[in-house]
Amino acid sequence: MTSPAGRFAWEAHADLVVVGGGVAGLTAARTASLRGLKVLTVSKGGPTDTSTQYAQGGIAVVDDLNTDSVESHVADTCEAGVGLCDEEAVYSIVEAGHDAVAALAALGAVFDRGRDGEVSRTREGGHSTRRIIHAGGDATGAEVQRALNAAGLPVLFGAAAVQVVTNRRGVCGLIVSSPEGLGVIHAPAVLLATGGLGQLYACSTNPPGATADGIALALEAGAAIADLEFVQFHPTVLFTPGGVGRRPLISEAVRGEGAILVDTNGDSVTAGVHPLGDLAPRDVVSRAIAARLRDLGTDHVYLDARKLDGFDSRFPTITASCLEAGIDPRTQLIPVAPAAHYSCGGVATDVHGRTGVPGLYAAGEVARTGLHGANRLASNSLLEGLVVGERAGIAAAERREVHAEVVNVVRKPMPILPRETVQSVMTAHASVVRDGGGLQTARAALADADQTVAVAAGDLEDAALTLTATALVDVAVARTESRGCHTRTDYPETDPNQRRSTRIKMSADGALEIPDMLLTGVH
Repeated sequence: MTSPAGRFAWEAHADLVVVGGGVAGLTAARTASLRGLKVLTVSKGGPTDTSTQYAQGGIAVVDDLNTDSVESHVADTCEAGVGLCDEEAVYSIVEAGHDAVAALAALGAVFDRGRDGEVSRTREGGHSTRRIIHAGGDATGAEVQRALNAAGLPVLFGAAAVQVVTNRRGVCGLIVSSPEGLGVIHAPAVLLATGGLGQLYACSTNPPGATADGIALALEAGAAIADLEFVQFHPTVLFTPGGVGRRPLISEAVRGEGAILVDTNGDSVTAGVHPLGDLAPRDVVSRAIAARLRDLGTDHVYLDARKLDGFDSRFPTITASCLEAGIDPRTQLIPVAPAAHYSCGGVATDVHGRTGVPGLYAAGEVARTGLHGANRLASNSLLEGLVVGERAGIAAAERREVHAEVVNVVRKPMPILPRETVQSVMTAHASVVRDGGGLQTARAALADADQTVAVAAGDLEDAALTLTATALVDVAVARTESRGCHTRTDYPETDPNQRRSTRIKMSADGALEIPDMLLTGVH
């Protein structure tokens, strides 16, 4: 079907368009549908091309047996976040975790149980107690994805979001590139649930589609991005010589069950670094590994899990990945190194997914609710996706009566560098450890991008990566301290005067601006 303006191959109408088919997007879509909204979900990949699918660690949720508390979970989260968590947001999301997991179980999700019949719980880095629930040992994300997919929600696969269109009343629609051509969906509400930005780096735990699409869409629509400099690197990703792209992670739960990190000399990597040792927060462990690699001139360390009983039954996914690489974790050391894993920052929202643009919502990894601060606590991500996804689906109903029609679309040229170039620059200069000189080198390289109007899927991804890399480097330059996931060798100390979030927006002429340094918790 051709639009009235004759510029699109097809058009559709919806009350809410969800961009992304992972835990946050599908939870929001289901919630909104149950409340009578007409929902259209678009996903540029297939049913399992999501970061949710690959999540191993589990879901951090307080039990109902009085062996844990919301307050304890909040305290652990804020400790990991190094002063940048919004404590009210943390409490709100953590407190809602039990009901969110119960709703997922009602959909058919099956969680691992112990001999006593109760849901099994394990401990991961930064947690003071065993509160992580799992499914399939180390396949929790796959089970979450399966349960949500089984709900039968309609999803338009192979469709990439091109632009969120706004007018004076806020969002009025979404431009989509699909196999049928360029289309338009008239809608008063758009939810960004596009996942992370791991493809900014040469090695990542993220799928190939994690190209920061939501960050770019939000910036172009006028929304603010917060805390983008805080990229969490998972400290233990399976290392293979020359390995690039998505790499299998070795879940933190392996260390939670007793595995230890050692260097090529057999010495402990984390001894004396942190009171929790190998179960310290991820930024601490990643920095310790990076420092040891630098000191020894090596490119990996080892995880020794040989003393763990029943490793292959407890961690079947990890065992399969190791065996495929020629390593038997039951008898051999597992070579590991840090790799890009999770974006702690993102589109600035409240705990209901609302951004500063009426009708534009964000949930999941693409969003910054204030839960993660400067460093995400292990297994808080699926929790956030479930809780905020549901809330965003409810919040979208506030736009039900807004008339939305895309009348005029202006596509602006955006800077585009090839993905490989962006990855090379970011891996070299904006990775686990950074410094001012390297960041300025990265800034100059990214500024050399050509300006192009992107429509094809590959160009859209490269444009999103280029824009997001530029924004990330800008805020990393502005934060002249080391805090959480952001480590500057030229500013190694944490500065109490910088205990605040950094925001960045796009001006009307397409320039990136850091308007001010806002106090934590202000949305």
